Amino acid sequence: MPSTHLIAPGVYRLTWEAHETAEDLSLAVLAAFEEGAHRIEAYVALDDHPGQRLASFAGLLKEGIARGSVDQRDHAVFARLATDVPAKTPDGFRALLNSVLPRKRAISQLLIRSDDARVLLCQLTYKTDWDLPGGVVEVNESPQIAVGREIEEELSLTLNVGQLLLTDWLPAWRGWDDAICLVFDGGEHPASLAEQIVGDRREIRSAEFCTLDQINERCTDFTARRIHSALANLAGGPSYVESGG
Repeated sequence: MPSTHLIAPGVYRLTWEAHETAEDLSLAVLAAFEEGAHRIEAYVALDDHPGQRLASFAGLLKEGIARGSVDQRDHAVFARLATDVPAKTPDGFRALLNSVLPRKRAISQLLIRSDDARVLLCQLTYKTDWDLPGGVVEVNESPQIAVGREIEEELSLTLNVGQLLLTDWLPAWRGWDDAICLVFDGGEHPASLAEQIVGDRREIRSAEFCTLDQINERCTDFTARRIHSALANLAGGPSYVESGG
């Protein structure tokens, strides 16, 4: 039978052998809760896919990755709280699936144009190349709302966020996982808008309207392609591209 070991007040670590079933694990979890546990957790090696499925089938929610943990190996952390909704209910089953299904990072950017056909770019503190203003979408946040928030936080500008121009899939790159970048229309403005910018010094070195040639010079090749693709969609509507198009 699976075993549980007390590792902190009210917290037990669940372990089992390969031949044991999800029902065996569920019974062990139930017994620990009846003894007063408030949390049952299990560490499963990342390459042990059957073990991870077994933990899920037993009702444990995946919480993340513990790097260099047991035997200095990376492990997936699964856990169940005494207060969790029962896994066999619709809400509990959705929570279980939500914990194990893949999640993809989303980035929202705003294409802000000047009345002399330039595009607003930001020089960032954490990289040498320039980029469109915007940022990462928070969990459960609308991408359209997110980019407006980012513009206000980082540039002290309050602008209307228009329609989606471009969906750009970004492959994994230099330590970053892959992501989806959404570019929205920030409209056309007088070039003097740049004078109203008060950049967040933690992230923004400078911001200015740039010509197409400057975009090609200052941005990575895939960022430049993304900007050109978004500009091309101003008249024709949104499109999907990969790595800028």
